[in-house]
Amino acid sequence: MANIYRNAKIDFTTTNNTTVYTAPSNSRAIINNILVSEDSGNADSISVTLTDASSNVFSLFKTKAVSANATEELIAKPLVLQEGEILKAQATTADRLHMIVSLLEINRD
Repeated sequence: MANIYRNAKIDFTTTNNTTVYTAPSNSRAIINNILVSEDSGNADSISVTLTDASSNVFSLFKTKAVSANATEELIAKPLVLQEGEILKAQATTADRLHMIVSLLEINRD
């Protein structure tokens, strides 16, 4: 059983709902931190969801504001993703936001 520290990074170049990270089929993931930064000098917002293995969608943040040239830490406590669960995010405006997710994958083999 191997524990692997990872990060998932995304530059929101569109306003599409985008998969940021999917927990592997033989692993669980503990998300330690989600950082979102705005680098265009314009305030913006982001929505973040978690989709479970049955395709149910749960809103973590609905239109979370991010100030111009600022960085927001979105979670204060660890968030556990079960096998196959998907973390998705959607920027309100393209080419303004970046996201970095720091996590620990725990392999169940």
